[in-house]
Amino acid sequence: MKKLFASLAVLAAVATGVVVSTAAEIESGLSAGQRVPAFYVHDVTGPQKGEDLCYRCRFGNQPVVSIFTKDVDENVAKLTKALDGVVSANRDAKMAGFLVLTSDSPSSAEAKLSEVATKHSIKQIPLTTFEGAAGPKSYKLNPQAEVTVMMWVEGKVKVNKGFAAKDLTEETIAAISKDASKILE
Repeated sequence: MKKLFASLAVLAAVATGVVVSTAAEIESGLSAGQRVPAFYVHDVTGPQKGEDLCYRCRFGNQPVVSIFTKDVDENVAKLTKALDGVVSANRDAKMAGFLVLTSDSPSSAEAKLSEVATKHSIKQIPLTTFEGAAGPKSYKLNPQAEVTVMMWVEGKVKVNKGFAAKDLTEETIAAISKDASKILE
């Protein structure tokens, strides 16, 4: 009888896990513990609007939230807005962030990025572009991951999550926002 209850408990736990699980993650980007290399972006909406710069370099050892994406759809905008709120709430800890749209024609996306920043009132996370759909080679972004979120502190990755765009749900966004606390520990 004990074995039956134990088996049912395991089955219930597995079933619950399936029901509660959020998006399927895709391995993409640098692994936890790896050093974050420098790369240049074109700032579209941030304080250095219109300039090419290295936000990785500018933020140095600060806790940083970065979003690499192939498109800025409504779900990516919601993710960015949520993380913008996290960055804003943790300015005293010098948390920073930026979004990188990877594209073979980045200048054609600038108007859309400006629109998204205005529509969603994104203030703390600059929206930037990177020339090349694959993103910075040294970041090892998986082509299957339409969105990769990497968080680091002191130049080392602490959190890394990759997703297909369809898997970026409200639950996933909430979980990613919660993960940002890991770079403040």
